[in-house]
Amino acid sequence: MGVGLQFMKTICLYFEIHQNVHLKRYRFFEIGKDHYYFDDYENERGITETAERSYIPAIRTFIEMAKLYGKAFKVAFSISGCALELLEQYSPEVIELLQELNETGCVEFLAEPYSHGLSSLANEDVFRDEVARQAKKMKELFGKKPTVLRNSSLIYSDDIGALVADMGYKGMIAEGAKHVLGWKSPHFLYHCAQNPNLKLLLRDYKLSDDISLRFNDSSWNEFPLFADTYMDWIAQLPEEEKVINIFMELCALGIYQPLSSNILEFIKALPAVAKDRGITFATPSEIISKSKSVAPLEVPYPMSWNDEERDTSCWLGNVMQREAFNKLYSVAERVLICKDRRITQDWDRIQASNNFRFMTTKNMGVGFYRGIYDSPYDAFTNYMNILGDFINRVNALYPLDIENDELNALLTTIRNQADEITVKDAEIARLQARLQKYEVNPEPNDEKKETGKAATAKKAAPKKAEAKKEAATEKAPATKKAPAKKEPAKKAPAKKEPTKKAAAKKAPTK
Repeated sequence: MGVGLQFMKTICLYFEIHQNVHLKRYRFFEIGKDHYYFDDYENERGITETAERSYIPAIRTFIEMAKLYGKAFKVAFSISGCALELLEQYSPEVIELLQELNETGCVEFLAEPYSHGLSSLANEDVFRDEVARQAKKMKELFGKKPTVLRNSSLIYSDDIGALVADMGYKGMIAEGAKHVLGWKSPHFLYHCAQNPNLKLLLRDYKLSDDISLRFNDSSWNEFPLFADTYMDWIAQLPEEEKVINIFMELCALGIYQPLSSNILEFIKALPAVAKDRGITFATPSEIISKSKSVAPLEVPYPMSWNDEERDTSCWLGNVMQREAFNKLYSVAERVLICKDRRITQDWDRIQASNNFRFMTTKNMGVGFYRGIYDSPYDAFTNYMNILGDFINRVNALYPLDIENDELNALLTTIRNQADEITVKDAEIARLQARLQKYEVNPEPNDEKKETGKAATAKKAAPKKAEAKKEAATEKAPATKKAPAKKEPAKKAPAKKEPTKKAAAKKAPTK
């Protein structure tokens, strides 16, 4: 496969699974009285509808493809922690199907922030905590800790890349934004400008959007799109452009592009058509481990996969959004030391990026979804009411007048505990590996197998060594008696003992 990645065009197919946790209407007069902020009816309706129309049929298709094409087909997913909680509660079949897909060996699961929020732009400690919790969940569900990270909405910058590299990740997926790449192509493997150990896979937004946004658009000049046409576009790319990254939300298959459009039949046909053109599939970690980076990618300001600007303006572009953002993360350090399950869960849910996107004043077009809100100002008012109550709850546990030194001490303790847990987890993994090796090749059995001459020779070895020692003693030259002459020198410290005792006796009189 390594040779294939070097000389053949390779598709990296990735899907995001995230669902908004809908907030309910929350009035100013409810602050301090009602601490529950979510619309359970809408959350259940939204996740079950998406699962039935998109997730379940799409994942079943991927399972069929894995069984049909074997290792010739690969796919990757990342799942936000909030989406996992909704799926566990309302649609566990999706998780069961993902586990079935995982057993085929054709899928990789990536890390991402638990909340699908903007913590990478606000607070390093919160970002680290979120990613660690989501990665732990991935390992619990699918048996392997992620080595590649996908930030919320592909948000990336040089500073974020350096942080992710410091967290131990080998790779990260990002947007192939034109204003960043310039004349360069997204069809190469790049690396973080501040740390070459972090490799970057850049999304080809045109090829990705051809599937996720334009596939069923009858006014599109390429409609209807067939698998062989799509693969011809990839095959006709310049010979040196080997890595084609096609990233999108999973709900594109069934929601943005309805099942009636035959979108799943199109996806299912891709591996066979790709094979005919000498094009392979690989997971992000396979590409990172078996391909070389061509150059650093300099991204001084955060970019994302959202809107034409490919930046963060859809979440932080106006005064309302920045006010809500700053207010939210003003209590971040206090929430990190909180052990109250209700507060930590609410924290994850109100961090979600869609809460800020609802407040945008950008011209988003006719089809822009704003949830329960009539306007960005309505979204801002509702969110700030909820945030006001949440902050009051946090301050009740950790008052504003708490000393900074005390707060820092608590945070340091938590970080140290996290480091200790990491070390212990590594030690447990090492011991489990040794135990497994021992169970396969138990050492005691090796002694039982030693018979005949081998056993006799082993027993005779100590006697031979003793005989040699005696012979060496008899033949030893006179110089070996030298240590005996130095014995009086060893007695020298004994003469000093009285002075030490005398000093000890005098000590109390001082």
